[in-house]
Amino acid sequence: MKYYIIAGEASGDLHGSNLMKSIFQEDNNAQIRFWGGDLMQNAGGTLVKHYRDLAFMGFAEVVMNLRTILSNIDVCKKDILDFNPDILIFIDYPGFNMRIAKWAKKLGFKTHYYISPQIWAWKENRIKAIKRDVDKMYVILPFEKDFYEKKHNYPVEFVGHPLIDAIQNRTSTNPEEFKKEHQLSDKPVIALLPGSRKQEIAKMLSEMLSVVDYFPDYQFVIAGAPSQEYSFYQQFLTQKNIKFISNKTYDLLSISHAALVTSGTATLETALFKVPEVVLYKGNWISYQIAKRIITLKYISLVNLIMDQEVVTELIQDECNQKRIKEELTRILNPEHRSSLLEKYSELETKLGGKGASATTAKLIVSALKQK
Repeated sequence: MKYYIIAGEASGDLHGSNLMKSIFQEDNNAQIRFWGGDLMQNAGGTLVKHYRDLAFMGFAEVVMNLRTILSNIDVCKKDILDFNPDILIFIDYPGFNMRIAKWAKKLGFKTHYYISPQIWAWKENRIKAIKRDVDKMYVILPFEKDFYEKKHNYPVEFVGHPLIDAIQNRTSTNPEEFKKEHQLSDKPVIALLPGSRKQEIAKMLSEMLSVVDYFPDYQFVIAGAPSQEYSFYQQFLTQKNIKFISNKTYDLLSISHAALVTSGTATLETALFKVPEVVLYKGNWISYQIAKRIITLKYISLVNLIMDQEVVTELIQDECNQKRIKEELTRILNPEHRSSLLEKYSELETKLGGKGASATTAKLIVSALKQK
């Protein structure tokens, strides 16, 4: 059978790659065409467009790049028609994917959505479009099932969180060999995870690096995003005690003592690696002012949202400054606080359910196609 998958970000590439591997196991004759990244390409199938050409962050940035976005939508529609898949699978990335879903549903394509748009955070009225345009929704956060079924009377499948699989199934690295390979010292590592898009990386690294000199007994290591070239990061590597490692975030987290993390999927990844973290976010001023008025969530990090309490500290916009980052980093380096935080991380993992999200979703998708 023929599958068309659309992922528009680094996290979608990760989850899409694991889903593809599971689909190939369930369907030996699977033909997969996709929008995604290097991980999905390594899993097999045919890459149409890389997510690095799709990622625009914030309201203002979307407006400025609207022509490119609309052009990509036209390219996608034409490619789908040429491929004529048995099913379309959307992975998060709602601004783009919901447009394609509306168009595809009208033409009679089967539409499944893996990893729900975060309509519980904002744009809850998208539920109308989801009910109309999406045949099946697979959710990965435990509170999403109640949100859809109890609040909106829309049945969904809770499949567990695919990050658990991604972390447990990775090929582990010998810590000493990893440190030697990347010329790391014996000092404890503080990982810096500034995001994956250029504008957020530039903004967040300037804040993260402002505290380096206050912690001479630690080494700071920037986790380079696979979508960005080393040349882009060179401008930030001017201080002593800073290292850079590209496309090895999980290996880096596995040896890290603490982390400063830009809000996003990385906050949950860091917690699942049992690394104490401070969550940071500072966006474009206009985008932030708009978001502040329409997003009513108590928290921005997945860790706190899932636990429904402040497990990790969030420093947002004006709070994201040298003084506060220094204070909170000092706090998570304290042994007593670390112990309490790690207990909460264990509770978090239990809430997310067991492993097998990708395999479960693939079985449900293939089964639905066979029933057709």
